[in-house]
Amino acid sequence: MTRPITAGVDGSPESAAAAAWAAREAVRRDLPLRLVHVGEPAPEALALAADESARTQWANDLLAETEQEIADRHPGLAVTTDVLDDGAARTLTAVAADAELLALGSRGHGPIVGFLLGSVGQQVIAATERPVVLVRSGDEATAEAAGRDVVVGQEGDAEDSAAALEFAFRTAAARGATVRAVRAWSLPPVFAYSPASLELLDEAGGLEPYEKKALAAALAPLRERFPDVPVTEHVEIGSAGQVLLSVAPQAQLLVVGRRARRTAVGARIGSVAHAVLHHAPCPVAVIPHT
Repeated sequence: MTRPITAGVDGSPESAAAAAWAAREAVRRDLPLRLVHVGEPAPEALALAADESARTQWANDLLAETEQEIADRHPGLAVTTDVLDDGAARTLTAVAADAELLALGSRGHGPIVGFLLGSVGQQVIAATERPVVLVRSGDEATAEAAGRDVVVGQEGDAEDSAAALEFAFRTAAARGATVRAVRAWSLPPVFAYSPASLELLDEAGGLEPYEKKALAAALAPLRERFPDVPVTEHVEIGSAGQVLLSVAPQAQLLVVGRRARRTAVGARIGSVAHAVLHHAPCPVAVIPHT
């Protein structure tokens, strides 16, 4: 089954940028594009759609206008549109399940709004098994030009970041870009070391060489599968969120894995994904661990 690239459209500048990003990605991957409107319009569009009938007409008009704009830029791209009125989080999660990836607009630098109003975005990201890409209103195709890296965070052993690395390498291969693989490390308390970990550190020659070897080991199978993709290995002391954000201004896309956890107040995504979603200036792809 061919999965489409899917974008949520709600009338906000952020969702318009997400639709444009999704269209370019669909062209690169030779996949169809699906545009969906779910639930309420963005806050700035509510005044234009005061009742249910007006909202439905407004949503259909919005999708038609967005489809036409994309057709003008990408004449050969197959595009479908849908207005879906069910609960936003549940519906977007179902939409994502049928997609190659789901692109949504994100305002960041504070509460995420539009499709990601309140807890909706976290619920979708935490619940879906598909990649979700968050796009800012200022995103432009020029940001994908040669010279900007696809940055991916790597943590733990090779298996922990396998899905995020796979996504980053496939995306870089389609764009002719370099992958910058980032592994952050910090000095743990002495009592955190087990005899086995101390032995591994001793064999590696210390903490930093150990981290470099761990990153190289995680990248080895991807380098073999994608021999034409240039790779920069970036190992730096610090928190993962801070290190990733330090290189984000030079990135065309930032890719992070996520482990969802359930709490008494609902689903929560990891602290690294949370930090970059709010503060990275480039699009962010959140990839569920396999």
